[in-house]
Amino acid sequence: MRSKDRISYFYDGDVGNVYFGPNHPMKPHRLCMTHHLVLSYDLHKKMEIYRPHKAYPVELAQFHSADYVEFLQRINPDTQHLFPEEMAKFKLGEDCPVFDDMFEFCQIYAGGTIDAARRLNNQLCDIAINWAGGLHHAKKCEASGFCYINDLVLGILELLKYHARVLYIDIDVHHGDGVEEAFYFTDRVMTVSFHKYGNLFFPGSGDVKEIGEREGKFYAINVPLKDGIDDSSFTRLFKTIISKVVETYQPGVIVLQCGADSLAGDRLGCFNLSIDGHAECVRIVKKFGLPLLVTGGGGYTKENVARCWTVETGVLLDTVLPDEIPDNDYIKYFAPECSLRIPTAHIENFNSKSYLGTIKMQVLENLRCIQHAPSVQMQEVPPDFYIPDSDEDEKNPDERIDQHTRDKQIQRDDEYYEGDNDNDHNMDDV
Repeated sequence: MRSKDRISYFYDGDVGNVYFGPNHPMKPHRLCMTHHLVLSYDLHKKMEIYRPHKAYPVELAQFHSADYVEFLQRINPDTQHLFPEEMAKFKLGEDCPVFDDMFEFCQIYAGGTIDAARRLNNQLCDIAINWAGGLHHAKKCEASGFCYINDLVLGILELLKYHARVLYIDIDVHHGDGVEEAFYFTDRVMTVSFHKYGNLFFPGSGDVKEIGEREGKFYAINVPLKDGIDDSSFTRLFKTIISKVVETYQPGVIVLQCGADSLAGDRLGCFNLSIDGHAECVRIVKKFGLPLLVTGGGGYTKENVARCWTVETGVLLDTVLPDEIPDNDYIKYFAPECSLRIPTAHIENFNSKSYLGTIKMQVLENLRCIQHAPSVQMQEVPPDFYIPDSDEDEKNPDERIDQHTRDKQIQRDDEYYEGDNDNDHNMDDV
């Protein structure tokens, strides 16, 4: 076990300013709430804070098709009606609406996960956090489930440059289908997803029988669960399966998607996990002592999302947080109790001991079918992308200047960050 983990944390204030539209459950504002809660508990003083670069189209096209990336870059709310065929082809519309600054939003959250992977690859940190990432449903050529760019796949592709085996773990209430599909035919990534399955619950995939194909057979693990699963059932199953996975697969690095829609009381979820139960999964994974990339994901009761990811930031920092939330810019959202923990609901757990026992047995049986730690012929490591900034002379002076661009023009002395933690000298108002 390392004596003290070095933690890199990625955040850009612009990511929380976009609006998916009225009545849409995805509220990126939850990311601002999370960040301010992290600040209010002084957790930023224990981490290195970075603003991610905006991922370039060529970086996004390492997984996504070039025509899909180009369309995301070109489309906006005023022009979408001109492209009905492309809108349908790329599955944009109701669940995945076109909104202002959509492509920039994708660039920021994907850039955070790519940057996190690169810092881990270069051994500049032990744990990297990007709560804006974790958009696990996006496919190579289409949007899905509020996800446009699959930052997780892009991050894993980056990690595969340095690691023979990557373990992906997903505790979102929805099946991590986009990540599983991307690596379904390879043994170099093992995907493990714990999720609600059945009754036409989105996305409809994730049966225990979906195990991968060809070289990837037995390297996709699905743990399908029913409504109402509680802390003790979930964490016991999680610890048993993940411990066996790590022992058998021996990954060089772990990617953990911490979707918070598996919490009790989520607007779209149906599980009954407390924040402590959810965070226990993070604690279990951290104890393996492997390089770790942590992302957000789903989560639609936004004050609980902020609570959850703040507690989990504390877990990664080995810091216990007092239950009373300190004053911050978003304190009104946590009223009247202003407490960090939330009660679980009084709902029935439809996951019987026999059902969970059967699922566990099937998963462990599949694990026995794989060779221990598949080897890979390592080749010369491809370089990280270096793409120079665009020419300043080409910029339109009438265009809105975003936070990211302003940071390059401003140098400040009065930062949030003190001493060794001040790694982003141009950061302003995050």
